[in-house]
Amino acid sequence: MSFTKQFLAEVQQVTTQLDEAAIEKCVETLAAVRSRGGRLFILGVGGSAGNASHAVNDFRKICGFEAYAPTDNVSELTARTNDEGWATVFSEWLKGSRLKPEDGLLIFSVGGGNLEKNVSANLVEGIRLANSVGASVIGVVGRDGGYTAKEATACVIVPTVNAAHITPHSEAFQAVLWHLFVSHPKLKAAPTKWENTK
Repeated sequence: MSFTKQFLAEVQQVTTQLDEAAIEKCVETLAAVRSRGGRLFILGVGGSAGNASHAVNDFRKICGFEAYAPTDNVSELTARTNDEGWATVFSEWLKGSRLKPEDGLLIFSVGGGNLEKNVSANLVEGIRLANSVGASVIGVVGRDGGYTAKEATACVIVPTVNAAHITPHSEAFQAVLWHLFVSHPKLKAAPTKWENTK
């Protein structure tokens, strides 16, 4: 079997193993954030930060959320990293945004954060802050989901079908799932361009 055939077969396996109930719970939680006038803060590191930036556009334009990704502000992110350390860049950014109970965090991560392994401690601190103020936390994560899966209001874990491809499948399915979210009838508020172009 070629690598391409194997990889695409894995994509099919991931798709069939996704937890539909968990996906629907994420949609319901996101809808509740919007209906109570909350803002949506999308957090991710590395490739997940790129996904967060793209997702902000979709949640704002298609679903009518007030949405932000802290990683879009490179000046503040690097200043906080330089002055205060990497672990608190998201929690301090969210404090500056006056995170409230009405708001929500959407976490994109491969591992979900793990303080013991010192991986994505900034996500852990952001989630801790959200939980302390009563904001909702929605996760799309890979592997075992780490801290996000344990502490989120709603979370989808991208199934591991090949341990050698946890990162690419996790980050690819972040995109599949947020596009599912913004296309869902409970969230979609505006038409997308190409589906309405003749």
